[in-house]
Amino acid sequence: MLLCTDAESIEAAQRLRYDVFTSEPGFTLTADSGGLDADRFDEHCDHLLVRDDHSGELVGCYRMLPPPGAIAAGGLYTATEFDVSALDPLRPSLVEMGRAVVREGHRNGAVVLLMWAGILAYLDRCGYDYVTGCVSVPVTDPDGVCPPGSQLRGVRDFVRRRHAAPAEYTVRPYRPVVLDGRGLDDIEAPARVSVPPLMRGYLRLGAQVCGEPAHDPEFGVGDFPALLDKRRADTRYLTRLRSVGAAAVAVGESA
Repeated sequence: MLLCTDAESIEAAQRLRYDVFTSEPGFTLTADSGGLDADRFDEHCDHLLVRDDHSGELVGCYRMLPPPGAIAAGGLYTATEFDVSALDPLRPSLVEMGRAVVREGHRNGAVVLLMWAGILAYLDRCGYDYVTGCVSVPVTDPDGVCPPGSQLRGVRDFVRRRHAAPAEYTVRPYRPVVLDGRGLDDIEAPARVSVPPLMRGYLRLGAQVCGEPAHDPEFGVGDFPALLDKRRADTRYLTRLRSVGAAAVAVGESA
């Protein structure tokens, strides 16, 4: 597990993101992308990379935009999808996380656990308290059981009922989810809600959701705005993550 800022490692993360995103239904990239998923925020982020111990293959990555990076980038990525002015009081201690991917064949939870351990180590080392980011839920049911938008509606109802952030931290999407002219309230919820692993990780740690999801048709997802106050996180899960982080290869700077 490495924390990287060098160009070679960032490109490796961009290539993994491209490979994973383009294997998911509903995602398209421009022909001139060069096999990379890249945007203007990457150069201002610290990138967490997880490699397989035996093969050395890159199997997971995540990026973190600290407050100085957000200033240099001209704002948060989340601000391209939401009016995030409600979070302004938190900005000096707010880290934005995103672009999380895990290579197929390694999605048994171990890589995600390592990534969360690395994120926690980053926050502890840098002295930041808050984490925000967009947590994506597919519009189309990966299992093909529910109609488009149904699982998204179910997840929305679940997090709004049990994991809503305080009203003062509500952010508003510029592009709410609308499918075939119907908003989420007009789409039937599924009989059984399936919460994606990344969302489960956020919620298990104690994160809250700051409002309605934004529609990202390029990725074929609804993006939920999540917020975590590390000081109010689930202490048992924090202890587990710190143990995982201590047992893993130290989070270090690549050359």
